[in-house]
Amino acid sequence: MEDIMSRLKNWFMQQEWKVIINPDKSVKLSSAFTKRYSTMDAEYFTFLKSFQRVISNDERTWFLCANEYNEISDLAFKWNEFELLSLEAAQGDDEWKGEIEAWWKHKLPIIMSVKNGYSFYAIDLDSETSAIIKGEEPEFEEAEIVAKDFYEFLNMLMSSKIEI
Repeated sequence: MEDIMSRLKNWFMQQEWKVIINPDKSVKLSSAFTKRYSTMDAEYFTFLKSFQRVISNDERTWFLCANEYNEISDLAFKWNEFELLSLEAAQGDDEWKGEIEAWWKHKLPIIMSVKNGYSFYAIDLDSETSAIIKGEEPEFEEAEIVAKDFYEFLNMLMSSKIEI
């Protein structure tokens, strides 16, 4: 596990991403967050223990880290911004709002981008392998699977099979 995080750090540096390493390798997530997501993908948790901040050089794509989930980040977007946008669009339609809430309940956003419109990558906590999905505007909830798990996703990213 440590090897892939080391390779990922090197990849970020080669891509000139702005990275802050987590110095003490620990993660404390807010009770509000852990109440919503009672289970955390172990592979992604290793990522959170490794990095405090990861933002592309152009600042249009970023990985979500503990500060974002704890809502103590200085980023303009909340970690669940796209869910909030969907709920705003469903205002006045309780059935649609319920569908949106049910869908996002088991989708953990891990990357957000405003590079080519709004898009995200998330862990589908409902899938057996915690698959990685990608969604984009205008229908964020019409996401597609891009990798069977977080480590496959990272390997695809580092080998240019996925571009974020």
